[in-house]
Parts: sequence; structure tokens; C-alpha cells
Amino acid sequence: MTNTKKIALMSTLVLLLAVTAIFNFVLAGTGDADATGAAVEANYFTTYRSERSSTRSEEFVQLDSVLSVYEAESDEYKEAAAMKQKMVGIMEDELVLETMIKSLGFSDAVVSIGYDSDNVNVFINSSELTYDSALSIYSMLKNETGIASGNVIIMPVYAES
Repeated sequence: MTNTKKIALMSTLVLLLAVTAIFNFVLAGTGDADATGAAVEANYFTTYRSERSSTRSEEFVQLDSVLSVYEAESDEYKEAAAMKQKMVGIMEDELVLETMIKSLGFSDAVVSIGYDSDNVNVFINSSELTYDSALSIYSMLKNETGIASGNVIIMPVYAES
């Protein structure tokens, strides 16, 4: 692929990202409303999931565009396919971990696994974090992912449900 095509592709991706950011900003400013027109109160967890979903959708669009441009045997194609597969794996792990944390008795939880690192951030819906709660969450993470204790952050975030 020539440099001109690469520059055109990257410019198109940057433009697409800018347009998406503008739409995100404009639509986020309109506010959420239900069918009756009353404002819907979104808590931290739903907002986090929504933002995470939109960010990942943008990343998948970019990876899909790379996959459509390059041939299946090229290094760029293989790298984009591997990145997409890793992102899908991370998304599945986060979903499983969130469900497992909720099974420990928390009303809501969000898990964020780092793409380039082994860090795992856990946000639980709780006004406080006891030692026993933190230990049970950490033990579950350790058993499920094998993550080291120095790479886990557990934060209580109280959000009314």
C-alpha cells in the first residue's frame, strides 16, 4: 500500500473519530428522557457502561475499516484482527466478573480490564468497602483471572439504584 493511500486512510479514520466525538457531545447534551418525557436519572454505573460501549464501538469501527482495507495475509490485517479478538475477550471477562461480583451481594458493579496492562479496576455500588468485601472480591478476581494483587483496584461508588 502506498504512502498516499495510508495517509488517506488515516485521515479518514481521524475524520470519522472527530465526527463521532461531535455527535457524542451533541447527543449527550440533549439529555435522556423516557416515553412520558420525564427526565431519567442515570447513575454512575449506567453512565460508565454507556460511555464504555460507545468508545468500544468506535474502536471496532476503526479496526473493521483497517480489516477491510488490508489483505488477510498482511501484518496490518493480522494485528487488527488480533486486537479485535483481544478486545472481545476483555469484554467477555468484564461481563463475567461484573456478574460474579453482583452475586456477592452488591447491587451493581463495573469492571474495567486494561488492554495494554494487567490492571483490573472494580467499582462497586456501596457506601463503604469493608475488609471482608474487598477480600472476597479480590479472591474471586484471583481465582477467575490469576491477576496479581498489585494490579487490582477496588473502589466503592455509592449510586442510588
